[in-house]
Amino acid sequence: MASMDYYQLLGVKKDATEQEIKKAFRKLAQQYHPDKNQGNKESEQRFKEINEAYSVLSDQEKRSQYDRWGPEWEQYAKAGVTPDDYRRYGFGGQGTGPSTGRTQSRTMTPEEFEQMFGGAGGMGGGMGGSTAGGYSSIFDSLFGGGARQSGAPRYEGRSTPSAREVPVEVTLEEAFRGGTRVLQDADGSRVEVTIPRGVKTGSKVRVKDPSGAGDLLLRVEVLPDNTFTREGDNLRVKVPVDLYTAILGGEAQIPTMDRPVALTIPPGTQNGRTFRLRNLGMPQLRNPDQRGDILADVSVKLPTKLSAREKELFEELRSLAK
Repeated sequence: MASMDYYQLLGVKKDATEQEIKKAFRKLAQQYHPDKNQGNKESEQRFKEINEAYSVLSDQEKRSQYDRWGPEWEQYAKAGVTPDDYRRYGFGGQGTGPSTGRTQSRTMTPEEFEQMFGGAGGMGGGMGGSTAGGYSSIFDSLFGGGARQSGAPRYEGRSTPSAREVPVEVTLEEAFRGGTRVLQDADGSRVEVTIPRGVKTGSKVRVKDPSGAGDLLLRVEVLPDNTFTREGDNLRVKVPVDLYTAILGGEAQIPTMDRPVALTIPPGTQNGRTFRLRNLGMPQLRNPDQRGDILADVSVKLPTKLSAREKELFEELRSLAK
């Protein structure tokens, strides 16, 4: 996705606020979520790209680097190249063209990089002249092992932190069922990570980075849901019940994360009464086979349009209650 403009992908301007970016992401994530587009590979790919773009633009430091360097921001940031070094040798960055005023950038070739920081074999420069260090580790960070000519010396890259924290937003549905997300790694590669069942806002999930660059620490935020309010592993939901069912008793349909279930409403049920449906809530993070409960709050709906006969009957009931 190196050629994709993250701002364009989310449909926001480059000066968009954090809230505008989050709002755009949530709207697109709901539109292209795999659960709503099962079997649609195009929507699945779009969903992954949206997540990748948001993982960069929602992080202030990554966004700043992306704005400065463009699609190659991870490589240059990791290499430690400064904007002044980059512009000094005419490779773009924040520099602008003479007439268009638009940012121009391109990736340096190995030869140009060597020119900037000094070559092997004793050439001087601010980065040092030894082939065992100096620009060599930065060179590898930018171009990888595949950029070396056959027979060229192998350099060691920089050490990386043991774990890097990455913000991840998930829907309540994803937190309930678990799933996968594609995140952009520090070296520009994409990493697929697993979201475990039962995660909560504030959960930090450590996953192994297959690139070997160190573990990832996912900092989870579970987005608000239109139906349920989460309380730990319990889910609270409002259940509308008509007046006649509340007075005489009957059944009401209760939504759950699996499927609707029937709840028996006893006669004389008061407005606001809570029914507990055990083991139908969220899975526990450390023991997904164990689940919380559904807390169903009865909301009695009063009739608003009464016929003349209905009014007459209610008047009769009121007189009987005296």
